Amino acid sequence: MVRRRTQMKRIENAASRQVTFSKRRNGLLKKAFELSVLCDAEVALIIFSPRGKLYEFSSSSTNKTIERYQKRQKDIHGISSKGEDMQDDVKEDAHSLAKKIESLEDSKRKLLGHGLEPCSIDDLLLLEKQLERSLSRIGARKNQVFTEQIKKLKEEERRLGEENANLREECGMRPRESTSTRQSDDERNMEVETELCIGPPERRCKLKP
Repeated sequence: MVRRRTQMKRIENAASRQVTFSKRRNGLLKKAFELSVLCDAEVALIIFSPRGKLYEFSSSSTNKTIERYQKRQKDIHGISSKGEDMQDDVKEDAHSLAKKIESLEDSKRKLLGHGLEPCSIDDLLLLEKQLERSLSRIGARKNQVFTEQIKKLKEEERRLGEENANLREECGMRPRESTSTRQSDDERNMEVETELCIGPPERRCKLKP
């Protein structure tokens, strides 16, 4: 004989409803006990009959299990709240960062001379001052770089001169004269002796030894 499938709806007959409650209650309590023993699980089961009678089962203590459940729910709720708060903070930071990026892009376009139509005279004057300060800093940095490069070149020239002098000394060659010394010698060689004579040309010839 095929067993008829029970429909999941309220049993209208009070006697049948009470019999079904007793059978299924006992089966549920048995399953809870087996689960706690076989799987070493903490199980708490509370049942109220239609008349309000209490039936319960607990593998340890019903109150302790309920307290553990409530504490767990609070922890989960706290983590969820923190996660929502962090998510809101991230959204707010992202929105603020997007505004800053947009403002920087707008300033960049204006510095390049684009999008100046909505600017007032005060905005244009402020932009002009910013450009002047930027050019001043660029010029100062350029001069500093030039000065540093010239200093490095002079140091390199001095080092090469010392190496050249050391090599000439090792080879027994005469040290190379500096540029200023050569210029002084050339000026002395270009000097011409002059003689001052007063009188007619004939007398100057007679007086000449």
